[in-house]
Amino acid sequence: MLTHKSIWTAIDTLAVEHGYSVSGLAKRAGLDPTTFNKSKRISRDGKPRWPSTESVAKVLDATGSTLPDLVSHIAGAGDGMRFSGRRIPVIGMARAGSSGYFDDAGFPAGAGWDEVDFPDISDPHTYALEIAGDSMAPVLREGDIVIVSPAAQVRRGDRVIVRTTSGEVMAKELARRTANRVLLVSVNSDYPDLDLSNDEIAWTSRIIWIGQS
Repeated sequence: MLTHKSIWTAIDTLAVEHGYSVSGLAKRAGLDPTTFNKSKRISRDGKPRWPSTESVAKVLDATGSTLPDLVSHIAGAGDGMRFSGRRIPVIGMARAGSSGYFDDAGFPAGAGWDEVDFPDISDPHTYALEIAGDSMAPVLREGDIVIVSPAAQVRRGDRVIVRTTSGEVMAKELARRTANRVLLVSVNSDYPDLDLSNDEIAWTSRIIWIGQS
């Protein structure tokens, strides 16, 4: 059913799915960063304010989504996103390289994690990392929090968290993956690309949301 709440929830869901905050999605779509802010969804006189057709079209274009994708989220038939809220584990990226925080598949394990509040999603193993370093600046800055889903499908162009077999944990963009090798790139051109063999990578997980500090 198309309601004011359902269409805004669908836009929120698309933002999270593609690794953006709502302001980041608006900026990506070429709109004013405040376009989708919660304060803009109700007018000063208390009436619901709907997103324009133009802004919705720009969101679909920016995310590579289709109208049926949007409709499926409006109908509640997406990937399980529920905005009731939950608490998920969070850890600093520097600490993440230590043993005991992840199992062999890249799922959070053990004690020592803090917690943050985040809208509920279907992957119960979702966790958060605090970014260290500037290899992904200005997209990811020191202190930013990223939400990572080990169960999410990783595709070319996704921003990902990678752990190498040597224990290094890093945030990168997946540029190419073949049967034998993976090419990882940094947004910051001061850092070289990483062309790694599959044997050098323990696991790769997709970043599904970025919270700017």
